[in-house]
Amino acid sequence: MKFTLLKGLFAGFIRTRGLGRHFRRLALLDSISGASLSREMPDSLAQSLIQASDGSPEAVLARLDSHPDGISAARAEAIREQVGRNQVEQEKPLPWWLHLWHCYKTPFDLLLTLLALVSYLTEDMKATLVIGTMVVLSVAIRFWQERKSTIAADRLKAMVSNTATVMRRDLSEDAAEDARRYFDIQLHPRAARRAEVPIVELVPGDVVLLSAGDMIPGDCRVLAAKDLFVSQAAMTGESLPVEKFVEQRDPAASNPLELDNIVFMGTNVVSGSATAVVVNTGSRTYFGALAQRVTATDRAPTQFQAGVNKVAWLLIRFMFVMSPLVLFINGFTKGDWTEAFLFAMSVAVGLTPEMLPMIVTSTLAKGAVVLSRQKVIVKRLDAIQNFGAMDVLCTDKTGTLTQDRIFLARHIDVWGEESDAVLEAAYLNSYYQTGLKNLLDVAVLEHTDVHLDLDPARNFRKVDEVPFDFQRRRMSVIVAEHDDHHVLICKGAVEEILSVCERVRHGDRDEALGPELLGRIRAVTSALNEDGLRVVAVATRETPSTQETYAIADEAGLTLIGYVAFLDPPKESTAPALEALAAHGVGVKVLTGDNELVTAKICREVGLGVGGILLGADIERMDDAALADAVETHTIFARLTPAHKDRIVRTLKHNGHVVGFMGDGINDAPALRSADIGISVDTAVDIAKEAADIILLERSLMVLEAGVVEGRKTFANMLKYIKMTASSNFGNVFSVLVASAFIPFLPMLPMHLLVQNLLYDFSQTAIPFDNVDDELVAAPQRWDPADIGRFMLFFGPVSSVFDITTYLLMWFVFGANSPEHQTLFQSGWFVEGLMTQTLVVHMIRTRRVPFVQSWPGTPLLIATLATMSIAIFLPMGPIAHYFKLQALPLAYFPVLALILAGYMALTQAMKSYYGRRFGWQ
Repeated sequence: MKFTLLKGLFAGFIRTRGLGRHFRRLALLDSISGASLSREMPDSLAQSLIQASDGSPEAVLARLDSHPDGISAARAEAIREQVGRNQVEQEKPLPWWLHLWHCYKTPFDLLLTLLALVSYLTEDMKATLVIGTMVVLSVAIRFWQERKSTIAADRLKAMVSNTATVMRRDLSEDAAEDARRYFDIQLHPRAARRAEVPIVELVPGDVVLLSAGDMIPGDCRVLAAKDLFVSQAAMTGESLPVEKFVEQRDPAASNPLELDNIVFMGTNVVSGSATAVVVNTGSRTYFGALAQRVTATDRAPTQFQAGVNKVAWLLIRFMFVMSPLVLFINGFTKGDWTEAFLFAMSVAVGLTPEMLPMIVTSTLAKGAVVLSRQKVIVKRLDAIQNFGAMDVLCTDKTGTLTQDRIFLARHIDVWGEESDAVLEAAYLNSYYQTGLKNLLDVAVLEHTDVHLDLDPARNFRKVDEVPFDFQRRRMSVIVAEHDDHHVLICKGAVEEILSVCERVRHGDRDEALGPELLGRIRAVTSALNEDGLRVVAVATRETPSTQETYAIADEAGLTLIGYVAFLDPPKESTAPALEALAAHGVGVKVLTGDNELVTAKICREVGLGVGGILLGADIERMDDAALADAVETHTIFARLTPAHKDRIVRTLKHNGHVVGFMGDGINDAPALRSADIGISVDTAVDIAKEAADIILLERSLMVLEAGVVEGRKTFANMLKYIKMTASSNFGNVFSVLVASAFIPFLPMLPMHLLVQNLLYDFSQTAIPFDNVDDELVAAPQRWDPADIGRFMLFFGPVSSVFDITTYLLMWFVFGANSPEHQTLFQSGWFVEGLMTQTLVVHMIRTRRVPFVQSWPGTPLLIATLATMSIAIFLPMGPIAHYFKLQALPLAYFPVLALILAGYMALTQAMKSYYGRRFGWQ
């Protein structure tokens, strides 16, 4: 037994010795950068982190059944089997069969399936084949295009394997412990080793080594730290890093983000080094808790989905009214109820815009292809139309309006005048400090206005430094110039610097810091803050050249010499992009967790009018009614939590806006899901990309303007089809009712209606490629079922006027006035009806005069000519008898031309009147 156990342990050790040796440390995950995580988390998770923060490192390791040298690979594997891999659960993609079902279950497709089934049961195989073909093509195109778009988006999120440096206790050490404990055998274990382990394989109890540039692989408790500064921008939105320690400094802290010795998954090490033990992994981390909450939330229907559904049910209700009327009128007047039923079914199909799913999908797919050429990945096809309907865009400031890079904007003395002396002092301070070099220090060191004779290596020698901490909020370096005298240079927050200053530098002399000067100082710094600048004060003091060590107590009796002020400048493309969005009727609102003064300054610089600033604390105190008013009058929302962002988006939607939200962090995910269109970037966190509908390959508002235009073209072309189909079909049915009441035979056979409908639909398949007038993309457009119903009732009877004219022509002029001559009557109306239906495409596609002021797209023109040619060929060609049609007399065609000309003239006049009274979409 001893031999078997030791053999197994030894074999396991041999297998795992080389684990991680060849893993390469890669860059930080792009998907965990530049965002802030929600401050809300489950109580159990918060308590586990607070418990991990409390107590000594040894006690925490004991609770986790770990060791200062980590755990073995075998034990890690056993824990992993219990808790799972270190992955944050995301919204799972639908299986193909469920996705196919979602593509199929539109009201139109379900209705057409029912009609096809009825046609099959009544042995009308031609109708069954025609309707079934429509359904199959519609569903197949939508499924294929959405599947392809989803795969493209998933490829964006594919990541390389990232690793963490983990302490591994060799299995021989475990074997030694077990052998001593159970078998009283003394073995000589090897020392613990470091291993590069994929982050997804980490488990609670793993001891990780952290250094600058490392991503925090889980929620961890710090065991040892040396000048450890962590960027928690992914948590709090604060760009400045925070320092972490071994012990919790504030025992009363209840917010996990305030714990000094806990580092969180999704953050990264800026400087320093540390050893930490993993406390929580995967979905049990702070990062994962919000991810679960986000992906568990069902999406509310978007404006597009709600609009399509309303239009669908409008037409379905109309069909349920008209079809029974046709059935009873023909049944009672003709006496053949079977023929009347088949005719009524054909009317039902004619009233149903059965090609709508296919037209919508084709139009959206074309938009997706166009946008992909502009570096935009469309994850959800419906979002393209929402792009066009969007009238409010909510966006973050950092990285969208700005470059996400801090620059030194000003270096001034106490009186607000430019000062090289202040810049030189700040430069020396940043150059010689050995602790955290944050973004502000980098900005100072990269500034180009520093005099060349300020060569620190040649002219100065560092004596000592007093490191930065977040209690004092300042740091000092002491330098010797040519070994002559020592100068203490202190920089930090204005109030903290003022607390250790006694004098103020004014030109070449120093003045005592009194109430009057203090008021002037605060006026200058307030003015800088109002300009959105982050202000850092600089103070100095000469010290004895004999002093070699310094401490916090030496930061006293200083002289304030001035300030350095920093700015995250706006992108050059932001102002023209905002101008273009405004020209297209899209208002922009900034939702940020950052400082309101900085945000207001940036907004002014990029030309975004500051219509009011609302803070997160103010939103907390507002009820829904007050917030509904506030979101309309304010453009900047600052110091927000994720819950605030989500609430603002929902309120804007409730107010009737079509809302777009652009974000890249896990804190943005709730708002991304709530918005009508969620927009993210390919460098966003995975959860943000999962919640988004559109993924940008370039983080630029210019791309959004192109998307808005494409979305509006898509919407305009879809609306063309619906309006044309609804009005044309309504006119046909109205004409059928009139004819059925007065003509002793069916004015058109069921087969004629279905063939006419199929040919008409064929002519519509080119609509996605039609040209769109400029005025139709100038302003946001949205679904208005009431307008579609009004349009249908307004323009439908126009075609009926000429249908009735054709009835009279066939009845009185060409003698088709008896059941024996019904085929001639039906052939004449078939051609005229299909011609007017086809021409209405060009009449209603634009408010302008067609072919004169607005030219259609070439594919649409070709499809129209082809359909009109087929309309004439069917009764005049050799297969007319198959469709129960007959050749028309040649005298019919000049009269037909006059009818079509009159139809076009009357439609154009009605368009002008309708546009003036109701507007034109």
